[in-house]
Amino acid sequence: MNKLNIPLMCTLLLLSLVVCPILYIYVGPALNDLQLETLKIIGIVAGCSALLCFTLGEITGNNSQVDKIWSLLPIAYCWIIAVKGGMHPRLVVIAVLATLWGIRLTYNFARKGAYKLKFWEGEEDYRWEKVRALPFLQNRAVWMAFDLFFISGYQNALILMFTFPALVCMGSTVPFGWVDVVAAILMFGFIVYETVADEQQWKFQCKKWAIIKSGKTLEELPTPYNKGFNTIGLWNVSRHPNYMAEQAIWVSLYIFSIGAGVGIVNWSMIGALLLIVLFTASTNLVEGISGDKYPEYAEYCKKVNKFFPGRKYEA
Repeated sequence: MNKLNIPLMCTLLLLSLVVCPILYIYVGPALNDLQLETLKIIGIVAGCSALLCFTLGEITGNNSQVDKIWSLLPIAYCWIIAVKGGMHPRLVVIAVLATLWGIRLTYNFARKGAYKLKFWEGEEDYRWEKVRALPFLQNRAVWMAFDLFFISGYQNALILMFTFPALVCMGSTVPFGWVDVVAAILMFGFIVYETVADEQQWKFQCKKWAIIKSGKTLEELPTPYNKGFNTIGLWNVSRHPNYMAEQAIWVSLYIFSIGAGVGIVNWSMIGALLLIVLFTASTNLVEGISGDKYPEYAEYCKKVNKFFPGRKYEA
C-alpha cells in the first residue's frame, strides 16, 4: 500500500506560492480595491489561525488543531466576503451553502470527540500519530518545521484558497443566473452525498466496535463487520465517497466564478486543485493504514474505485 508522500506535501507548499501568483498575473481577473481589502482581512485571520494552531499543537502534542477549525473558517471567510460584497445574491448563496457544509462537517467531527471545553484538547486524528512516527521527522527541529510550514501554515493557506472563488465573485456585476443555479445544485447535492457517506460510516463503525466491546474478536464478527472496513451503501461502490464529495463541493464553488462572468479558467481554481492533490496524498496514507490492519482491504482496493462510484464490491 502507498504511504503518505511527505516530499510531495512540501512541494505543494512551494507550488501554491508560485502557481497562484502566476495565474493571477497571466489569467486574471485582477482584484479591485475592495477585494484586496477583503483579502487582507481574511488573510490576517488565516495567518493568526496558523500561528495559533502551531503554538497549541506544539504545546499539547495534539496536531488536530487545524482539523478543528477546517469546517469553521470557510464559513467566516464566505460571510466576510458576502458582507463586504454588499450581500449580492450570489455571495449570499455561497455563504449559506458554506455554512451548511460547515455545520454538517463540524457535527460529524464533534461526535468523534474532537471538541472539548478546553478547545486545544479532544481526540486527535489517528493519521497524525502515523506521520509523527516517520523516521525523518524524529528530529525535533525538522518536526517543528513540518508542523509550522505544512500542518499549520499550508493547511490554513489551503482553507483560505479554496474559498477564493467567492472573493473573485465580489467584483462581478453579472446577475445571479443559470450557471449559479447549476453550481448551487451541485454544491448542495455533494453536501448531501457527503452527509450520507459519513452517516453510513459512523453507523458501521459504531456497530462494529459495539460488537467488539462485547468480547468478540474481529474474525468472530458477523458479515460485513468481520472485514473491519465499511463496504455498506456508498462504500460498496466507492472506497472514499466522503472524500470524493468534499473535493467536488469546492470544485462546485468554483463554478460560481464562471457564473460571475470572470471566465471558465481563472486563478481562483488553485484552491480546489490543491485540495484534490492533498486528498489524493492523504488517501494514500489512509489506505496504507487500512491495508496493514485488514487482510481483505487490498482486494477491496482492486475491485472498487477510489473516489468515483463504480462497480459493487463482492467479497
